[in-house]
Amino acid sequence: MPKARSAADPLRVVVLISGSGSNLQALIDAQCADSPYRIAAVISNVDEAFGLERARRAGIPAQVLSHRNFPDRGAFDQALAALIDRFEPGLVVLAGFMRILTPQFVSRYAGRMMNIHPSLLPRFRGLHTHQRALDAGETEHGASVHFVTEELDGGPVIIQARVAVLPGDDADTLAARVLTQEHRIYPAAVRLFADGRLRLGANGRPLLDGSALEHPLGLDAAGRPTPAA
Repeated sequence: MPKARSAADPLRVVVLISGSGSNLQALIDAQCADSPYRIAAVISNVDEAFGLERARRAGIPAQVLSHRNFPDRGAFDQALAALIDRFEPGLVVLAGFMRILTPQFVSRYAGRMMNIHPSLLPRFRGLHTHQRALDAGETEHGASVHFVTEELDGGPVIIQARVAVLPGDDADTLAARVLTQEHRIYPAAVRLFADGRLRLGANGRPLLDGSALEHPLGLDAAGRPTPAA
């Protein structure tokens, strides 16, 4: 099992963003005095991303690496990896990072990179998930935290939050309720990893306390990870 961390020896986390950074803010807010992780840096490929300002306000190093300055995806990912590694992270967190990553990049951080996706994976991979859920007549929607693999939005799911699709919902109202749940489950997943309780097994399945997760975790009313009902 990975080493359990403490506030005296926190796991270093690098967060990648492209936009407003609301999930970044949730991770920042969850850094309490006894937190087993610390955000070492925030990196954005978009220089006007508001998440950079969130990082600066919290005293976190904020860096910009624009993909527009590179001839291809591979060159950008190589430079991005070099920048990430300067901060010596134990975990890389994608929080609205709107880039498709190369296999080489994903392999470099295998088992120590997470993403959050606004659907109940494996349903509705990709973009426009809320409208697609409405168009499909779903009665339930939500968000998923997963380990990143080469398959887009296809990595092993760690934890999910579910919301009811209400009569009269549109994509915006549904997205707002899902986002509230994203802000709950992402810090929980990062903390499990930092605590040494969560890892990606050699067979590609998430392990919690050494045992394979048969189903994604959920959160109870107090915000504690719990086996899904």
